Amino acid sequence: MLVQQLQGIVDQVVHRPQVLHSIPEGSEILKVTTQLHTILAAAIKRNTDSELKKFKATKSAVQPVSLPDLPPIHDAVLERAVFTHPGAPVNIAPEGVEHNYDRLEVLGDAYVEVIATRLIWDQFKDMPAGRMSQIREDLVKNETLASFASQYGFDKRVSLSVPEEQKLQSKRWLKIRGDVFEAYVAAVILSSPDRGFAMIEQWLRELWLPRLSQVQPVQTVLRYKEQLAKKVMGKGVKLRYVEEQPATRLDGGMQTYYMGVYLTGWGWQDQHLGSGSGLNKAIAGDEAANRALQNCPLIDQVAAVKVAHDRPASGVKEADSNTQLI
Repeated sequence: MLVQQLQGIVDQVVHRPQVLHSIPEGSEILKVTTQLHTILAAAIKRNTDSELKKFKATKSAVQPVSLPDLPPIHDAVLERAVFTHPGAPVNIAPEGVEHNYDRLEVLGDAYVEVIATRLIWDQFKDMPAGRMSQIREDLVKNETLASFASQYGFDKRVSLSVPEEQKLQSKRWLKIRGDVFEAYVAAVILSSPDRGFAMIEQWLRELWLPRLSQVQPVQTVLRYKEQLAKKVMGKGVKLRYVEEQPATRLDGGMQTYYMGVYLTGWGWQDQHLGSGSGLNKAIAGDEAANRALQNCPLIDQVAAVKVAHDRPASGVKEADSNTQLI
């Protein structure tokens, strides 16, 4: 404020020098005043820019993430139960009345699974079943649901009824928030039999779609198995694809499978040609075939035996054709 007042005074001196009748025109005082005017203007601009940045940063920090509207629970008893931990002391509730989220989360879990499956089914028409299960696991896992619960403030509403020692255990607190989210889903549906499921399904779809937009569809064209078969297959020859080790679990519920391809025929017995891995057995098997095609010199030796075996038959056909022409 003082800087701005000082600049105002200097501004008058610079633009209305007649206010200083006693000072000769072109005096050093006016030159210095002009320089001071420039410096003060720059200082005020810096302060203004700084305040604007602070305002924008503050606004960004407090502005809520865009979330779909929360479907209401049309039953005060159910709503209270959703945000009551099973370990909280409560009065004896009448039979058939929920007094905590213990049972509600079981029902909500089932609804969440079904809705997630329906969404994936609609979004990815040709996706293999195994990949669908992996994506569904990512949508319904505790980490995902707990995050949604916190964004809607569920953690604060249930916190008062949760024992302090459980809130200090990160995994336990994560599961509690996920359970509360599932309980909320069940309570909305139970309290609105006519429209509850439709409201919840629309709500969950809007929450999940941003995550699904990051999903890379599985490549459906698996060509290496076909190429390998053309290169080595013949009468009595077998290619056997086997799972070489148990699948390993990845983050987000996905798994990596391990397959190997083995050849019997052309003088080889159960000969290992190559191994591969992938998000399902089909992809892993195709990768194993790809590795087999690159397994030189073995694959070239097998192919050479096949060509040598096929050549006499081809020669007989050519001879028969020439005989007919004569």
